[in-house]
Amino acid sequence: MIRVLIADDQGMVRTGFTTFLDAQGDMEVVGEAANGLEAIAQAEKLRPDVILMDVRMPEMDGLEATRRIMKNPEISVKILVLTTFDLDDYVYEALRAGASGFLLKDASAVQLAEAVRIVAAGDALIAPAVTKRLIHEFARLGGPRAPTRKRLSELTERETEVLALVAQGLSNQEVAARLFVSEQTVKTHVGRMLAKLDLRDRAQAIVYAYETGLVRPGE
Repeated sequence: MIRVLIADDQGMVRTGFTTFLDAQGDMEVVGEAANGLEAIAQAEKLRPDVILMDVRMPEMDGLEATRRIMKNPEISVKILVLTTFDLDDYVYEALRAGASGFLLKDASAVQLAEAVRIVAAGDALIAPAVTKRLIHEFARLGGPRAPTRKRLSELTERETEVLALVAQGLSNQEVAARLFVSEQTVKTHVGRMLAKLDLRDRAQAIVYAYETGLVRPGE
């Protein structure tokens, strides 16, 4: 059973999400929060598997709440940020804060359930459109920002290739087609790459690839 916490300042949104997710056979909404402070408190108390985190909330926004939750070693949770197409500035910061992906607020009920399952399973949910905005943000910030490129030497040549393609927003299936290997082989490379670089998921891998300069905007 996937335990879900919903953090959104709009009561109708929380109610709608709760009603639908509770109707799924493999999910249970264990709590709600109307702002970032409540989200932190509920995460500490309820220990959900996934948090649906809105960005714009009173008292404390979703980005700061995400940072604080992900820095707490006693909480193990995946955070799915609720966003809209006009929130480009939040994409980069949300990933750096530790979010595992993004869900558009106008997504369908089916997409919502699938998104929760994806991040609960340990995968990142980053649509190609979101990746493009992330790349744009890296370009605006001016390139590499973290002096950790030396860790790339721990990767094999193929793992480095996979990381570069993942950073461009390609799915496992698309990476497999590009490299002429099976999708399972790509999954294996991704898993090893994440382990060697001590990264949690594909979301962190994308940030890492751009911050170290392995991939640069426009390539």
